[in-house]
Amino acid sequence: MAGLLEFDGLSRRFGTVTALDDLSFSVPSGQVVGFLGPNGAGKTTTMRAVFGLTDLDAGSVRWNGMPVGATQRRRFGYMPEERGLYPNMLVAEEVEYLGRLHGMDRSSAATATKQWLERLDVADRATSKVEALSHGNQQRVQLAAALVHDPEMLVLDEPLAGLDPTGIDAIGEVLVEQAHAGRCVLFSSHQLDLVENLCGSVVIIDHGRLVARGTVDELATSGPRRLAVRVEGDRQGTWAQGIPGVTVSEVDGGEVRLVLDDATDSDVVLEAARSAGRVTEFVIERRRLSEVFREAVGR
Repeated sequence: MAGLLEFDGLSRRFGTVTALDDLSFSVPSGQVVGFLGPNGAGKTTTMRAVFGLTDLDAGSVRWNGMPVGATQRRRFGYMPEERGLYPNMLVAEEVEYLGRLHGMDRSSAATATKQWLERLDVADRATSKVEALSHGNQQRVQLAAALVHDPEMLVLDEPLAGLDPTGIDAIGEVLVEQAHAGRCVLFSSHQLDLVENLCGSVVIIDHGRLVARGTVDELATSGPRRLAVRVEGDRQGTWAQGIPGVTVSEVDGGEVRLVLDDATDSDVVLEAARSAGRVTEFVIERRRLSEVFREAVGR
């Protein structure tokens, strides 16, 4: 079920506000792609463009090389940030109805609805009205509605917002399963630690422009090298002061976090640490996604 979603040169202005500024990136199948950016960066506008819910001033959205139209959209799953459900409908009836809108027959839609409500642990609320559900259970039902027709590609806008840890685990597990089954999965979130654990790669935008992209591993190991070092008996990290090409970024309970210049050999740091005492920790550190994010958006 290989597929490729491409955003090519997307531009969109709302009066004097530029929401998208020549934005281009792609979402391959087989991995969860995190779509990140500050509030107002253009994430929701980009996602809405996939479904023709916002007009573009320039650029195109393509699926497997073809412009996205009504035929392709019937094979996509969408979970908007705002509630996209009818509050007075019963849960099972609504999910089944939305499946039929995507071309499923009644029997297939009913079977898939039952399976997804069970999978997302809301089968006991099948005959409840949507408006009677908690926020977390509405999130689960909305995801079931996005999945019921077995889509080739998922676009999910803040699917983890407001969920408790159990809900986050349940929905995160489903997203990873969908990606491993060969689908494209693009989702936005402000919960960067969760994105780091779920995603194979991330795309970061700011003011409608692409500012960073890559696999989580690539971004975590990019930039200056970082070390975490601990020398027994030195809780202030005085041994690390004054080493050429080395900046002390933080000292926490004896653990010294260091940033190395490109030309600095880590062996120089190790020798300095050994000269000061017994070295109990010497680790090359990865950057957290939150650090990558702040650097990319300059905040």
